[in-house]
Amino acid sequence: MTTISRDSSHRTTQRRPATMCSHQPPCPTAESADREAAHLVAHHPEQGWSLLCNGVLFFDDTGELLPDGQIVAPHRPIAAGNVATAA
Repeated sequence: MTTISRDSSHRTTQRRPATMCSHQPPCPTAESADREAAHLVAHHPEQGWSLLCNGVLFFDDTGELLPDGQIVAPHRPIAAGNVATAA
């Protein structure tokens, strides 16, 4: 996240860390294949998303939004019993 000063004569940018993790051992980074194993920071099931401590937004459909803006498509397996057939 970038912060810009409101003083138009003096602009500075500050980078905040991409991770909020202070756990030991540290949680997987947002770039790791097991990034979904990170601890929850905020959970909003009524809205369908959770924020992990590595900065990943994890959605109920298993899609993800990474801190750098990359989108990870939903990757939930479809079980044979959950497939609907059109009449």
